[in-house]
Parts: sequence; C-alpha cells; structure tokens
Amino acid sequence: HWYEIRRGVLDLENWSFLINLAYGVTTGLDVQPFTSDMFVYEDMIDAGLMLGPRAHSTGPGMFSNNRLTNHQEALDLLGRYRDFYETRNLKSYVIGNRKQRQLVIGAAEQLGMMPTTEGALDFKLDLTHAIDGFAGNEHALPSVPLYEDVVQLFARTGIGYTPTLLVTYGGPFAEENFYITQSPVDDPKVARFMPQFALELHTRRHVSFRKQDQVYPQLAAQAAKILRAGGRIGVGSHGQFQGLGYHWELQALAEGGFTPAELLRMATLGGAEIIGRADELGSLEANKLADLLILERDPRVDIKNTLSIEHVMKNGRLYDGDSLDEVWPRQRALPPLWFSDDRVSREPIGAPSP
Repeated sequence: HWYEIRRGVLDLENWSFLINLAYGVTTGLDVQPFTSDMFVYEDMIDAGLMLGPRAHSTGPGMFSNNRLTNHQEALDLLGRYRDFYETRNLKSYVIGNRKQRQLVIGAAEQLGMMPTTEGALDFKLDLTHAIDGFAGNEHALPSVPLYEDVVQLFARTGIGYTPTLLVTYGGPFAEENFYITQSPVDDPKVARFMPQFALELHTRRHVSFRKQDQVYPQLAAQAAKILRAGGRIGVGSHGQFQGLGYHWELQALAEGGFTPAELLRMATLGGAEIIGRADELGSLEANKLADLLILERDPRVDIKNTLSIEHVMKNGRLYDGDSLDEVWPRQRALPPLWFSDDRVSREPIGAPSP
C-alpha cells in the first residue's frame, strides 16, 4: 500500500514514491488503495510528470456492501473497474459469503481479470480462496505448521500467496523487530527521502519480543514449503515502511529458510507472474521493460546485500541509488524536496530548549 499519498488534492512530489524507487522498487501493485486517486498517480508517473515506480492498483476494494446476487451484477461491477479504471487487478476484500465470492471469480474469468483477496486471519476462509480460484491471497495463513494437504492445495491451484510478514497474522508483527534492530531513524538515505515527521511517526515507541515469541519465521518456513512444492509466493511489505520495508520483508522471509536465489526470483519474475505482468516485467529479456538494479555486494551470498544499491534503472533511465539523480542517458539532479530543510528536534515533547 501507498498509505501516504495525498487524496483529492494530488501531490506531484510525493515522497513515498521516491523512496520506493530509491530502494529499488520499480513496480508495485497496491491491493486496496481505499480511493481511486492512485490511478491518477499511476498516470502521472507513466506520463513522466512525476518520478516513481509503476504504481499499479486494484482500485478501491470490493466489500460486502456490493450485495451481489447474480452473475450479471458481478459482471457489471467488475466491468466498471476494467472499463473505467482500466485495471485488470481487483481486491475482493471479504466481499460476502462464499457464493458471492464465487460470483466475483466467475465474472473475473469472463472479463480476463485477476481478483486477489484478504486473508482476514481466517484459515478456513483462506482454503476456500484457493479452492474456488482466486488469483491471490493477501496476508499469512495464520496457522503453523502447514501439513502436506494444505501445501499441495496452495501449490497446485497456483494461487499467489503473499504472507506480508511485517504485519504478521497470528503473532507479533515482524516490523517491530526491524525497527529495533536496524534503527532506520539513523539512516541518512531514509532521512533524505522521508520527511522527518513521518520518520518520527514510524520509529517511535516500538516493543521488543523474545525470539521464541516471534511467529513470522515459522510462517515463512510454511510458505517455503509451498514454493518448493511448485507454488507461488509473493513479497509484499504492506506499505509499513516505504522502500526499506520491502528489504525487511525479504529478510523476514529468509529467517524461514528461503534461500537468497529463491527470494530474488520471488521479488522479480515471481512477483510479476502473481500480478499478471510477467510478459513485460520481472526478468532481463528482449521486449521487456528495462528495469535493473546495480548492487555493490552479492545478494546471492546474503539477502541483506539487496540494500547495497548503487544504481536503479527504470524504463532504461539510470538513477543514482542514494540521490535519485539521473545519470544516464541524461545528467539531471533530483530537485530539492519540499521537506529538505526541515530540522525538527528529536527531543521528547516537553524537553527544555537548549
């Protein structure tokens, strides 16, 4: 999610897009942006009016208030998304009972669309998502361990399963561990692209959990079973901490036993397959869009090395990884951001002035 976008009044210099691109995220799919504003941001980025990753979106989620009762009603609803929002991706967010969910799936198949859905901390519900034919299931299956029947179900149906461990379902959020152990508040690259008020909002008052109380490594290990059985596992950081959070999600998955090679494929071609864009994204091939990262250290040795970004290429344009200055084919510095001169004190509220 891009939670931080302005809505109604559009923001041509939105920091959440910039920090994602600086951290190597060249394409994203927001699976439930609450409003339709994201489509306008997507168009502005594609038109070159602002800098950022390809900001694809499902549009506002479909909820139970749609009250679908038949196939034609589902066709009419999904058709509006396809024809007016021009999106092939949908978020069926606990849209109703199982019959109503199946109406969405049937209409999506007829219209050539890809509905993903909400895990909702409901293991039995998640099983029906796979059985009925959803393209994706967002958030972790909140049960460990997964036995072979469930592993094979998720693998053989081909549903895209994105655990979003930073907001762990069934236990403490993994993000708490990264806020405490990696201290992003002291990272100069984060400070360059994130306003200080937002950085303070994200990084203050986090709690620590004992290692044995963390659930996310176990959830990651179950997802690894599905991948190795032939399934599709996605990488999604839920917008908890823009840009850097995507790398935290990779590291969280690694704690469940995913190899760096598995994670790199999941974050590139695997993700493109899950959102239906593998014909244009995800690998270095002729006729695909020219995206790549140049790293200083080998991520195949340690997945944490995905953070050693020297340059980011999107659509054939090469940017400096620290500054987002364009270095090829043009030499063009990123203009100062609106918050560049902010100097907000980190002292606690009520602290005496120096």
